[in-house]
Amino acid sequence: MAAELVRRQVSVLTTTGGENAAFAAKAATSKIPIVFVIGGDPVMEGFAANFNRPSGNATGITLLTNQLEPKRLGLLRQLLPSATKIAFLVNPGFAQSERQLTDVHTAAGAINLQLRVLKANVDGDLDAAFEAIAQEHVGALAVGAAPFFDTRRDKIVSLAARYGVPTMYHFREFVTAGGLISYGVDPVEVYRQAGTYTGRLLKGSKPADLPIMQASKFEFVINLKTAKALGLKVPEGIVAAADDVIE
Repeated sequence: MAAELVRRQVSVLTTTGGENAAFAAKAATSKIPIVFVIGGDPVMEGFAANFNRPSGNATGITLLTNQLEPKRLGLLRQLLPSATKIAFLVNPGFAQSERQLTDVHTAAGAINLQLRVLKANVDGDLDAAFEAIAQEHVGALAVGAAPFFDTRRDKIVSLAARYGVPTMYHFREFVTAGGLISYGVDPVEVYRQAGTYTGRLLKGSKPADLPIMQASKFEFVINLKTAKALGLKVPEGIVAAADDVIE
């Protein structure tokens, strides 16, 4: 698809959905300006030389979703202080999956938490993952940030409810759909910024002159209705710290 857009000589390529789309655009052209929205570190991934002066033909925004995995794990432990084993659901097809696993293992070790890694790349894997959680009596689940999971939001939330698994997510949309808890960026603000950058490039700005933006607005959301259905009493401190409480 990226190659086809290049053949059509578009003025700007704007990519969403994580690193895979950005990699495709970068491989397709070194001349057409690119605006990317990714979850990881754009310098480490090779999209830009540095944040302030990207150089090359690409600039954009990082959501920091992958770097926030340890934070989510810590919040889940605060919600369930008696839990000794938590599952982490990762999409092995996602470019940042290895980095996610490294960070989560380190975070789990720091709080003496046993981690059960479950991998899902297709719908059947999701069903198998929740069956494993039930069979192994895992106390809770943290869903790793990945575009595949975003497209399966309703299925994951439904499975968590069916199996009675307290689950942490990376976007509030999971919680408004019936999930328990989330911590992450405000995606609407991020995509608005991506649109602004796209407009500036269309008006003649150069990618090298537009610093890479980092998400700065984070949301901690709890669904108390879901907590009640799971038989959980959410500590008052966590409720007070939440940016939004769904009742």
